[in-house]
Amino acid sequence: MHGYASSTASRSEVLGRLTLCGSISRHPVSTGAAMHLAGYRALGIEFTYIPFAVTDVEGATRGMRALGIRGLGVSMPYKQAVIPLLDELDPVAARIGAVNTIVNDDGCLKGHNTDWIGAVRALEEVRPLAGARALLLGAGGAARAVAFGLAERGASVTVANRDLEKARALAAAIGGTAVALGPEALSPDHDVLVNATSRGMAEVDPRSPIPEEALREDLLVMDIVYKPMRTELVEAARRRGATAVHGGRMLLHQAAEQFRLYTGREPPLDAMDAALRAQLG
Repeated sequence: MHGYASSTASRSEVLGRLTLCGSISRHPVSTGAAMHLAGYRALGIEFTYIPFAVTDVEGATRGMRALGIRGLGVSMPYKQAVIPLLDELDPVAARIGAVNTIVNDDGCLKGHNTDWIGAVRALEEVRPLAGARALLLGAGGAARAVAFGLAERGASVTVANRDLEKARALAAAIGGTAVALGPEALSPDHDVLVNATSRGMAEVDPRSPIPEEALREDLLVMDIVYKPMRTELVEAARRRGATAVHGGRMLLHQAAEQFRLYTGREPPLDAMDAALRAQLG
């Protein structure tokens, strides 16, 4: 069987062969689980993945060491809370100030951030980012990861947010500029637009954060919202002839980087993507 001991093996043999990964969040529902499990099955490797509902983050990290859990994905609101509990931080994760992935190497816990990698790889499927002029909507935790990713790849970034002071603080951290969030934020100079606000989420506000008439066919537009995948912004961009990237691509690529970190293997993107699409519909 793919990644698992045969049905005739003893329980101790099964537990001895499996490598455990998982995630910690307030709720035991994980979009990552389906992707990781599909990847393990596709490669036939002896890993498994369990989402954990956690209220005690410090206890969870102690348990990770004690139980030898190889990797944990970290969801909000724990992406900052785990940092002082770790032994080491990846340099980009340290600059972002948030961790969404913990890797356990013989009891040494290292924090990574794969959110920024997911964002830039989703965009780089379409075009290189070096020299791009990007408008980033939002200045929260998700926007921060995207902003650092864009800057890391050599894009110039304008941060637009309703709270202009927050936009200025994020822009200063990456060497970008800041503007107020509104229809006029998108200028003819911008060739990449990324929505990293909650606007577009079905359960928050399904409306697009940018009017359709402001979009152009020469734009690359990405919405990191993935529920629904076809947000109003994505649909508006397609109607205007722009190239649109839905949030599922960022989600896929951030999980794929976690897969690399946990297993040391190249992730089977097709299998992981199919699992994600099946889960999100």
